[in-house]
Amino acid sequence: MTTTAVRSRTDARDGRLPGVWGLGLRRGALEIKQFFRQRDQVVFTFAFPVVFLFLFASIFSDDVEGAGIKASQLYVPAMMAAGIMSTSFQSLGISIAVERDEKVLRRLRGTPMPPAAYFLGKIWLVLVTGLLETAILLLVGTTLYDVDLPSDAGKWFAFAWIFVLGLTGCALLGIAVSSVPKSSKSASSVVVLPFLVLQFISGVYISIDTIPDWMLNIGALFPLKWMCQGLRGVFLPDSARVLEQAGGWEFGRTALVLGAWCVGGLLLCLLTFRWKNRRDG
Repeated sequence: MTTTAVRSRTDARDGRLPGVWGLGLRRGALEIKQFFRQRDQVVFTFAFPVVFLFLFASIFSDDVEGAGIKASQLYVPAMMAAGIMSTSFQSLGISIAVERDEKVLRRLRGTPMPPAAYFLGKIWLVLVTGLLETAILLLVGTTLYDVDLPSDAGKWFAFAWIFVLGLTGCALLGIAVSSVPKSSKSASSVVVLPFLVLQFISGVYISIDTIPDWMLNIGALFPLKWMCQGLRGVFLPDSARVLEQAGGWEFGRTALVLGAWCVGGLLLCLLTFRWKNRRDG
């Protein structure tokens, strides 16, 4: 008998039902366990941004004129931001669409489990995978590409709120976009294409000072651009801010945009989320 079952029986004998937070934590443990049991998914999830970081940092390794850094160093915070969005937006957008198409959501909806517990389980999953992805990229960046860790508490605090707000906003956006694919077969195409486009116009693959302003303005409407900029402000020297579109890190604006996406993403989820496909009635 599993630990979860034992706890549930104990709660029942005591006349208490597990609360939403307790059920969400147990659901999160189940989601994490299922994720790590799929070894190929684990390998590709964590290796994908590391491989791209290695490729781009190896191809573009010259000094950036006037910025006091090497081009390879620009890719470390950018790939960290892309990794956060990959483990939240892309992961949830595809996995929830698949679960909906395979009737998993309909079966869960028919159980006594509160709907909030299901979403809390997903948040626990993206929090764990997002932290691991970020830690791996940070380890690679500091050991191979001379990226320095922040030396003051202020920048570590900035890193913390950028991570939390970025992960939350992207996760909510992923939950919302999961309702767009009509089937599990189209989920990858529907979710990956906009994510790929955003990576090109948000300063992940291409240096921000070489992207046309109109593309940057479009990218500025979405959280990825601001996560990239904020993380560059945390892990790169102040001399590198001359490369930014506004000539500065704009931490205040970054917080406002990411916070707005948390609120907007929640509203989108409430307005668009479905427990079954449209064709199921």
